[in-house]
Amino acid sequence: MALMLDLAAQGAQMSLVLALAPGLLGLTRKIKARLLRRRGPPIVQPYRDLAKLLRKEAVVAENASWLFRSAPYMIFVATWVAASLIPTFATGLIFSWTADLIAITALLGSARFFLALVGMDVGTSFGGIGSSREAMFATLAEPAMIMISFTVALIAGSTQLSSVAEHMLSHLELRVSLGLALFGLIIVALAENARIPVDNPATHLELTMVHEAMILEYSGRHLAVIEMAAALKLLLYVSLAACIFAPWGLAPPGAGPLFWAIGVVAYLFKLLAGGCMLAVFETSIAKMRVFRVPELLGAALMLGFLGVLLLFVSRSL
Repeated sequence: MALMLDLAAQGAQMSLVLALAPGLLGLTRKIKARLLRRRGPPIVQPYRDLAKLLRKEAVVAENASWLFRSAPYMIFVATWVAASLIPTFATGLIFSWTADLIAITALLGSARFFLALVGMDVGTSFGGIGSSREAMFATLAEPAMIMISFTVALIAGSTQLSSVAEHMLSHLELRVSLGLALFGLIIVALAENARIPVDNPATHLELTMVHEAMILEYSGRHLAVIEMAAALKLLLYVSLAACIFAPWGLAPPGAGPLFWAIGVVAYLFKLLAGGCMLAVFETSIAKMRVFRVPELLGAALMLGFLGVLLLFVSRSL
């Protein structure tokens, strides 16, 4: 009976992130529109768009390889697994031992690798531009994420997210290294999700787009799967920041359904706060030039490195 309950909780977490990812995207669009004094689309509009794309026929280029057809599903699965591993409403679930910061970074890197490949598969100029920019950003984003993971691991004593959340709950203290890691994680999240100031997801300007350039050739169900993976990635980073830096409300290991329900409510409030802060930030800052993005990601890498360095220095004194 206990095993069935644990499996149900893990399945509920996987279903929860899948159900809420388009809603988070619709929430940010709605709040941005209201801040700009526009009515904006309804929050459920991403769900409608995905349903419409799933009903449409997928048009594939003649010179597209098997990778072009299968990559959207591999990208979606890798992103969904990474998002499902992060504790959302409870810690110590049956698969919590796999919720490792390094493993999540590797899953996201695999999804990025396949996305860059399909951008070059058909041979269009826009796809090549988007893939080259994605590879350029990844050379700094992934090391920055690794350094942030090292900073958190040195503080919590583990890279397992359930252990990290439990440590943060039991050791409420202000650390400069944690602040540096938080700012670095925010920069990486903005770059990975192609948000302002790195990219503008609401436009298709050829000179600046990164993510959209790689998926211009997709349509129908293939485009729906990729758009769903992009929504899952945004929710993943919000969940990761909430799990590490605001783990309040997470049900402890061995808790029952009542604590899980409290954790779900707390998680919804965290998503709401994250969506509001993202929308306010994007409406208050301008987009930067694409060739200045490596400088921004370099700052994230330096923040992660300084966080690790400060921990070593403080412990040696």
